Amino acid sequence: MSSVRVTLIGKPGCHLCDDAREVVTEVLSEFPAVQLEERDILQEPELFDRYSEEIPVVMIDDRVHNIWRVDRERLRAALAAAEASA
Repeated sequence: MSSVRVTLIGKPGCHLCDDAREVVTEVLSEFPAVQLEERDILQEPELFDRYSEEIPVVMIDDRVHNIWRVDRERLRAALAAAEASA
């Protein structure tokens, strides 16, 4: 079983975050073993300080994959590589 984890960092009311969530959810449907965690910068001051000007942020296994816009093919390729090395 995969131990790959995708984290989406954003905040409510952020249209780019909504767009990113849609892409991430679509791509993750192809990777059922990958876990998704969503984190809200308004609830976590450390995340707010670090990412307030960069949301949404997509991380794969705690490493930044994307900021602002998520490319489906790039995310798909990164998840396939992460699963292969997991």
